[in-house]
Amino acid sequence: MAYGKGTASVHVPEGNLDKIFRVHPWEPLVQPTQAVEQSLLNPIGTPPLQELAQGRRDAVVVISDITRPVPNRLILPPILETLEQSGIPREKILILIATGMHRPNEGEELIELVGEEIAEKYRVENHSGTDREAHVDLGISEEGVPLLVDRRYIEADLRILTGLIEPHLMAGYSGGRKGVLPGVCSLETMKVMHGYKVIQHPLTVVGRLDDNPFHLTALRLTRQIGAEFIVNVILNERRELTGVFSGDLDQAHRAGVAELEKFVVDEIEQPVDIVVGCSGGYPLDQTFYQCIKGMVAAKEILKPGGTIVFASHLGEGMGSEPFQQLVNELTTPQAFLESLEGPDYRQLDQWMLQDHCNILLHAGEIQVFSEHLSKDWLNKALVVPIESLDAGLERAFHRHGPEARVAVMPQGPYVIARTMEPMQV
Repeated sequence: MAYGKGTASVHVPEGNLDKIFRVHPWEPLVQPTQAVEQSLLNPIGTPPLQELAQGRRDAVVVISDITRPVPNRLILPPILETLEQSGIPREKILILIATGMHRPNEGEELIELVGEEIAEKYRVENHSGTDREAHVDLGISEEGVPLLVDRRYIEADLRILTGLIEPHLMAGYSGGRKGVLPGVCSLETMKVMHGYKVIQHPLTVVGRLDDNPFHLTALRLTRQIGAEFIVNVILNERRELTGVFSGDLDQAHRAGVAELEKFVVDEIEQPVDIVVGCSGGYPLDQTFYQCIKGMVAAKEILKPGGTIVFASHLGEGMGSEPFQQLVNELTTPQAFLESLEGPDYRQLDQWMLQDHCNILLHAGEIQVFSEHLSKDWLNKALVVPIESLDAGLERAFHRHGPEARVAVMPQGPYVIARTMEPMQV
């Protein structure tokens, strides 16, 4: 099982094992740098980047934060070189880290994100979703979403979004429009986009774009805000570059999703009693907040009342201060969900705890193995601390009996696991 930057082991009896869900193997691009360059020259649905950049006074290149394993050191140099060759001075190019509501990436973390050379030669700045004065107020959309967008993004003459396309628990897939929304929008915007009704909608799910209210709203609003060009990538299970999709916000993103789905979607005939899961390793398993994404993936193939046996490094603890406060106040999942049903927004990061509570109501028990987060915090999150995955699996067999069916997800949310038969809830 992926665990931090290493692995954690589990031993499942062969007679109980229904399936191991893995990303289907596929080979990396032989010449990844050339592939990025060709994608910029031959984009999907737009003129080449060099043509778009000509005559522009400045540019902003939006990148994901440290929670996404985007190969920035590979994709940024061709983009930056193209912009400079097209006449945009280096000092007029801003690399903007789309933190959304996450913490800023600074110091050694910033070097890890973009590389030392880019960090030294270019302006690299963090978005701050809680700094209201740093945003331009574009009014309220027809969906009722207040649009407050980072001023540096709005005022740039050329706006380029980069990102990784991978399964996403609310948006269906990451990448594309997520570079703007939530990437460079304010907390006020996220209060609605990550609000109770959006997340509780039955089609706000992983692996779905069609009819997904989060995706459709985010796409329409990002078009309204503006994004002239995107560069999205897909990676294999070894996080090697396997595809580059540049050009139009929707067309290039859809092309990348179609390619990715060939490798990350897998099915099982029926839901199982026990799912052994994880968060996919570093960086997604560094906080409890992020690791919930792996639990969402496990829930999709778990019988109601089943058990999730989960491994997560959690080296950075629970997550943000607001998230910790919410977990501290958690009594029952039902009570928390009921508290969100009213019109008043509660707190930053409530959306992820909302997902967690939905999983708690579906599963009979969630067990978590972590060598770094205290049992006290795990208990507050209403999960069962375990000493090892094997110990957790033994406990799960006591709950469900010796014939219990088990599925294993060693790559966590990087795989979209589905059942062939509809889930009976």
